[in-house]
Amino acid sequence: MGQRRMTLQNTRQLPLRINASHKSDVRTQFAALCYRVNNGKPEILLITSRGRKRWIVPKGWPMHGVTPGTAALQEAWEEAGVQGKAVEHCLGVYSYPKEFDDGTIVSCVAMVYPVRVKALAHDFPEAGQRQRKWFSPKKAAAKVSEPELGHILRSFDHRLLKP
Repeated sequence: MGQRRMTLQNTRQLPLRINASHKSDVRTQFAALCYRVNNGKPEILLITSRGRKRWIVPKGWPMHGVTPGTAALQEAWEEAGVQGKAVEHCLGVYSYPKEFDDGTIVSCVAMVYPVRVKALAHDFPEAGQRQRKWFSPKKAAAKVSEPELGHILRSFDHRLLKP
């Protein structure tokens, strides 16, 4: 079997739901789809948000001089203790409203990058603030609140990534 590549046909992007009146009202983040392969089947790592304890993927703001995939890997380390390797291939984009501590809400779009997990550390920056758990892609999709993220998780196929 030849090497497969992701195509738009395999990963149709769902329409984004952005509630912003001006383009400067939308912020960008980089998210990590952390995965491992167990008996040939992918498993996806979800973490809980710090506030409402919803199931989410690690994500954060762009970092100066750092590629999006590397930024996603850094967030996966800080929020979930992930040690692994990121792929610089955006799997898709999802939107969500981000609420800050002061109650301000901004529309965000998160670009999702795959991160192959080699190990999970016990001691990491946000240990004790979040839970983490492995799910099948289908179950992970059902746990997250954002429909576009659910679609990305449900359609994830690790075999389509370049080695």
